[in-house]
Amino acid sequence: MTRGPILIDLGDGDDSSAVPGPDSAPPVPEPDAPTPPEGRAMQTVATLAARRPSRLGRLFWGLLMAILGAAVSVAAWDFVTGLIERAPLLGYAISGLILAFVVVLLVIALRELAAFARLARIDRLQSRAHQALGGEDLAAARAVIGDLTRLYAGREDTRWGRDRLAERLPDQFDATGLFALAEAELLAPLDRAATLEIEAAARQVATVTAVVPLALADVVAALTANIRMIRRIAEIYGGRSGTLGSWRLARAVLTHLVATGAVAVGDDLIGSVAGGGVMSKISRRFGEGVVNGALTARVGVAALEVCRPLPFTRARRPSVSGIVKRALTGLFRTGR
Repeated sequence: MTRGPILIDLGDGDDSSAVPGPDSAPPVPEPDAPTPPEGRAMQTVATLAARRPSRLGRLFWGLLMAILGAAVSVAAWDFVTGLIERAPLLGYAISGLILAFVVVLLVIALRELAAFARLARIDRLQSRAHQALGGEDLAAARAVIGDLTRLYAGREDTRWGRDRLAERLPDQFDATGLFALAEAELLAPLDRAATLEIEAAARQVATVTAVVPLALADVVAALTANIRMIRRIAEIYGGRSGTLGSWRLARAVLTHLVATGAVAVGDDLIGSVAGGGVMSKISRRFGEGVVNGALTARVGVAALEVCRPLPFTRARRPSVSGIVKRALTGLFRTGR
């Protein structure tokens, strides 16, 4: 049995700061606070497109396609020869159809090779233009402008710009001024057309993400819209790409964006696009639509820089925030 009160020492009696008080307690998290949207659909698309298959995977698919091709060829040969033996007229007719199919495949392959050649031609123009700008080489710049004019020689929509460029070409005496003239007279209408394509793709991706609640629908819509956008931008600048060329170009653009971290968007971009505090005024689904639209605009601007024959000199590079503002005007009304 104890006598009297018991005193328990909690530390230094004079150090009152050792005991936490209400002023030093961490804030209580709000359970209903929405997490900022991340643009999950576009990040998934970028990850899938930028992922490089392993060497073992490429070998597997190559061998599988070779085996399937051989099996289909042998089966078609046996089918046609057996049919000729039983019914010669019908067998020769089927042989003609198979031959026509093979010819179509060859034409498609030639078109794909031509598409790769056009993309490579634009890449070479870009590289030569960068070298001419870096060294201020007027002769090299004139050669680049000559190749650029020949690239657009068969397009009626560039005729006025080509004529204006030819008239004012002798007045330029430095590479920078020469490329600036080509931008103003020849590439400016193409830049506007490419920007409209980016706005349309960003609007489509944002709308599908915000409206369609189906699982993976936003990923499929983002993938198809981005590939179509990249293909249209390539066509605008003269690098018409086939199916394989479009996929290769999309992979190159998205791989660059993933490597530079441009597919990770924060709330700062959302604020610049839709105004401060917007995430508290709209639902998370609409927020995801805004982010996916912004990421689509980033992909479009990167594709524009890849497909453009000349680098930006005096012309202004399209702004992602400006593109998204114009694309999403009226889609997400946040009120006041």
